[in-house]
Amino acid sequence: MRRLVWLCALLGACAQAQPERFFDDFSYADPAALVAKGWTPRSKAGHPGVVGASWSAKQFSLLDDPLNAANRLLRITANTDGTGAGTSQAQLCHARKYLEGTYAARIRFTDKPVAGVDGDPVIQTFYAVTPLKHDFDPDFSEMDWEYLPNGGWGSEKTRLYGIAWQTVQLEPWQAHNQQHEEFGSLDGWHQLMMQVSEGRVKLFLDGRHIATHGGRTYPVSPMSINFNLWFSPGGLLPKTEQVRRYEQDVDWVFHARNEVLSPAQVDAEVARLRAAGVAQIDSVPPAIPALTSLCDF
Repeated sequence: MRRLVWLCALLGACAQAQPERFFDDFSYADPAALVAKGWTPRSKAGHPGVVGASWSAKQFSLLDDPLNAANRLLRITANTDGTGAGTSQAQLCHARKYLEGTYAARIRFTDKPVAGVDGDPVIQTFYAVTPLKHDFDPDFSEMDWEYLPNGGWGSEKTRLYGIAWQTVQLEPWQAHNQQHEEFGSLDGWHQLMMQVSEGRVKLFLDGRHIATHGGRTYPVSPMSINFNLWFSPGGLLPKTEQVRRYEQDVDWVFHARNEVLSPAQVDAEVARLRAAGVAQIDSVPPAIPALTSLCDF
């Protein structure tokens, strides 16, 4: 027995690999702490959203959870007066190093603005993406959750999209993807989850398996984890004196590299980390070679 233990130690054959995880509880004091922990607020203009709109770190704040004084939330805001110059959108990106495994986040979607009239085609998201180097880039990969409380893209229906992308051309628009739609209001808190393994992307909403994508839409290159809040172009309400402001809150985000976890297992792991007082853990290794997350798509 002692010889077996010695051989295990020498060869490393009996060592159990530690799980590679990313978890963020967003318990920071202020937005500056987000940057210190590896998050990048977008500042570069461009796709997606309204032409002429700005992207700003000012669209993010950290606040106490009104339903749980011991908890903190990330709040994302986007606002518009109906013009491109009067529109501010928000995007937050983590490192580009995520591919297969389990992704999850707890998010509060909102159906109505907190200021101004309702009706703008706002899009509230959680997604993972690579940069698009050129039209129909074969290395492009993207997996999206997109909530459209006021409709958009030619339909007025309130719906949640779960989308897996293979590639895309922006102008003129031509996309190769698979999508699933859940119709009806999702105002309030929800858990969104993606299992990425063995050529399939399985989507879960509040623990319920709602779709499976795969084939040519299966991701092929490391992605960054992102949240953004933006407006579908071409559908803004007319200009108003009062700015219309929308919000989306994020409680936590989680990734287990190369592990397929069930919704119950994700819940248990998040509860364990929180009970241990872990505000953030990042043991997911960088891509080789390391990749820059530009936070501009």
